[in-house]
This record gives sequence, structure tokens and C-alpha cells, in this order.
Amino acid sequence: MKEFDTIAAIATAIGEGGISIIRVSGFKALEIVDKIFKAKNGLSILNMKPYTMKYGHIVDMETSQNIDEVIISFMKGPRSFTAEDTVEINCHGGVVSTNKVLQEVIKAGARLAEPGEFTKRAFLNGRIDLSQAEAVMDIITAKTELSMKSAMMQSEGILSREINNLRARVLDIVALIEYAVDFTEDEEEIDPQIPIDVANKLRNVINEIDKLLKCADEGKIIRDGLNLVIVGKPNVGKSSLLNALLKEKRAIVTDIPGTTRDVIEEYINLDGIPVRIVDTAGIRETEDVVEKIGVEKSKEKINEADLVVFMLDTSRELDEEDREIIEFIKDKKYVVLLNKVDLDRKLNFDALKDLSNFIEISAKTGFGIELLKEKIKELFFNGSIDSESLMITNTRHKQALYRAIENLELGLTNLNNNEFLDLISIYVTSGLRALGEITGAELEEDVVNKIFAEFCCGK
Repeated sequence: MKEFDTIAAIATAIGEGGISIIRVSGFKALEIVDKIFKAKNGLSILNMKPYTMKYGHIVDMETSQNIDEVIISFMKGPRSFTAEDTVEINCHGGVVSTNKVLQEVIKAGARLAEPGEFTKRAFLNGRIDLSQAEAVMDIITAKTELSMKSAMMQSEGILSREINNLRARVLDIVALIEYAVDFTEDEEEIDPQIPIDVANKLRNVINEIDKLLKCADEGKIIRDGLNLVIVGKPNVGKSSLLNALLKEKRAIVTDIPGTTRDVIEEYINLDGIPVRIVDTAGIRETEDVVEKIGVEKSKEKINEADLVVFMLDTSRELDEEDREIIEFIKDKKYVVLLNKVDLDRKLNFDALKDLSNFIEISAKTGFGIELLKEKIKELFFNGSIDSESLMITNTRHKQALYRAIENLELGLTNLNNNEFLDLISIYVTSGLRALGEITGAELEEDVVNKIFAEFCCGK
């Protein structure tokens, strides 16, 4: 069976380095590596003790010539990452040497692993559930210590335990309904206390799911980053703001309008929040073909933004270009930065009466930058970040929770309308299935395959 043959892949990043690791997993892992490994002491590794290492060489199967000097380690299933026998070959880093060792492993009988197949096997073999498997990829792609901590909490099963607890409580509701229906011939003879108990239990579970969903938007930002777009007419100080946030001269700053003709993207770490800052070309009517493309890109980025930072130059009067941007962003989540406050003020504030969230700054000197950072935390995290509560970071998990709460609320509504318990059971069971999708207890095989296809090959 394809799922249980022996697989191999490079588990470390490809490129020049001190060490590369080739991971081999499956019931023939030791047998396959034994064909191409010559130990320093000349002994076979077939009787190698688990959780030990051996020094020697990987040799060409056909010529018996040494290919690379290596150390191999052996982990006996089920006490391994995949819960299968696993051999890891530590060879010299470098594209040529690493690929040559991998080629010999394949020639010896292993199959090249598909993306995410090692983690998929850990899931299929019951060592981890699906939410823990997805957290493995989140650990690899974490952009800050906070996003790393959140992913580690999930990989250790904090979300799994919460979901399994909720599933047990929903299953208890289903069992109560089934008991009432199966042991009562006439629905009208059902103990009147049972619908009351079912309603109370449903409300409690709905409240718990709602608490998880309330932190889902925050969790997604911690995982994927906050998408912040800086907009404003040319030469208001957008590039200076980017440089002030990055604390380096990333963008060209001149007095010539239209200097930024393309979109510039950078990441900063804001108290553990990965923030992707996009410095856009000024939005204005222009005949310059290149600048016109930049303006169109800017509009696209604004539509994708979690937060728009609109910059105004307080030393200049509001003009038509400013008004165009105001119309474009007024229905989005935004902050208005009043830049160049160290210069003489000419901006008429009466024209800005329909806007809010003003912050006075000087992008040149750095004045007001900390206030902007505090405003971001206030808008998205109620002023502070509780790293212990950030459990729902994955969009798939969030969607499953929405389906669960929707079905349970429908069950509660129908119960309050005195509908038959058989109908209530259908909604509650659907809610149970939705919760099971998070841990993989209830999930279609093609969805599982799609999730692991997004992993890197060595994981």
C-alpha cells in the first residue's frame, strides 16, 4: 500500500551548509539504508540499537565507492516522528552531495516522499491529530516569537484538548436526545426536563465556541501577519514613515513627487505581531505609464489591507488628490497620520470632520511612531496581546467552528420552538461533525491530502 511503503526526502534546507539530513521512514528503513551504508567497524546496522548513532560512509551500490562521510541515527517506531521506523542520514551540506546521497537511498528501494508525507504519516498513525499536524507547518513559517509560541501551543495539543472536550459535551447532548427518543414511544410522553437539559447544555457549548471565535481574528494575524498599507498623495512622507518603522533606509526619499513608482513590502515585529508594511505609490492621476501601473497596484493593495494608514501633510492644504483617497478608504479600517507637525500648519481640519483615528507624527524625526504602534494594538488586540489565548489561528479551523456554532444554534432555536427531538438531533450531530473536522476525526480524504500538499517535502 502506497501509504505504508518506505519514503525518503531531504529534511533540511537545500543549499551550502555544514550538514544536510536525509530522512527515511517506513518498515524497511533500516534494511534500505543498510544496503548503502558501510560502518566504520564494518558491521551491519540491521541489529542497530534504537536511539543510537553510527559513523561510516554512504557508498555507491554499483561501484562500492564512498560517496560521503556520514552519521546515521535510528528511531524505532512507534517512538519516532512518523510512528514508523525512521533512519536519518547526516551528510555534508551542499546541493550535489545531498542529492547524491538521496539518489542512493532511492536506488536502494525507498520512494521519494510527497510534500508533507512524513507529517501525514504521523497523523495517519495516530501520533498527532490534524490540528497538531498543521501546527508543524506554522512552526516552520513563524515570523515572530509570538507566532512561534502560538504554533508550539497547538503542536502540543492545546487546541486538540479544547476541541475534544467540546466534542465530548456535544456527544453527551446527542446521547441524551437519543435516549429520550429511543425509550419513549410517544414524543409527547418525553420527560419535560430533558428538553430543558438539552437547551442548557447547548447554550453552554455555544458560549464556549463563541469564546474561541472571538480570538480567531487575532490568532490569524499572529499566524499570517497584519497587512498594513501606507497611502497618501505623492511626497507626503510615506517612504519616510516606512524607513522610520523599519529603522533603516529601505525606500528612496526625495522632494520629487512620484518617487515611489512601485509597491514596496517589508515585515516588522510589533511586540510579537508580524506586520507586513506596504508602501504604495501615490494615488493620483498621472500620464507617466510606469507610475500609472504603480497607482493601480496601490489600489489593489488597499483593497487587500487589514489596516490603511492614510498620510496627510499638515504643511500643505487639502487638495483634490487627498479627497480622492479619502473617498477610496472611508469605509475601510484606517488610521490618519498628520505628518510634518514640526513645520508650519496649513491643513484645514474642518475638511476632515468625517474622519477619525488621528495621530500627529513627524516621520522624519520619529515623533508619534510609538503612538501609531499603540493604536494598531488597540484596533486589533484591545490594547494588549494575550499570547495564552491565541488558539484559533487557522482559517480552516475558524470555518469549522462557524459551521459548528451555526448548527448548534439552529438546534437550540428549533428546540425553543418545540420541534421534535429527532430534528434537533440532526443539527446537533452536524455540529459534532464540524468540530471533528478540526482534529481530523471527521474529514474527507481529499481534504486531508490538500492540507499536507501545502507542506515542504522533507516534512
